[in-house]
Amino acid sequence: MPNEVEVGPASELTPGTVKRAGRYAVGNVDGELFAVTRRCRHLGADLSNGSIDEAGCLVCPWHGAKYDVRTGRMVRGPQRIFAKIPGFGIFQKALTRVLPLGRGRVVERDGTLYVE
Repeated sequence: MPNEVEVGPASELTPGTVKRAGRYAVGNVDGELFAVTRRCRHLGADLSNGSIDEAGCLVCPWHGAKYDVRTGRMVRGPQRIFAKIPGFGIFQKALTRVLPLGRGRVVERDGTLYVE
């Protein structure tokens, strides 16, 4: 397919894993696969270097912002020093209501995953 990106073998994307595939961070939350655009809305951190928390959110590796991978919306604003700025987290979360992370659809063909 012309507009798809190969992720790799399905066997390598185990639950709790996040990896880079082109412009996407692709991951597995308890067997549910997701693909969201890789850049955090806060300062552009590469979300493919992030982690998945116990609630199934993608966590930014730089400042700990959390994203709902089903909607692309930020559910917790940046942490550390940014958490101390009044209203900053609320602003960041509101921004992703208007501009959520882009999402792709993950498909498997012959044991290989692709993002469409």
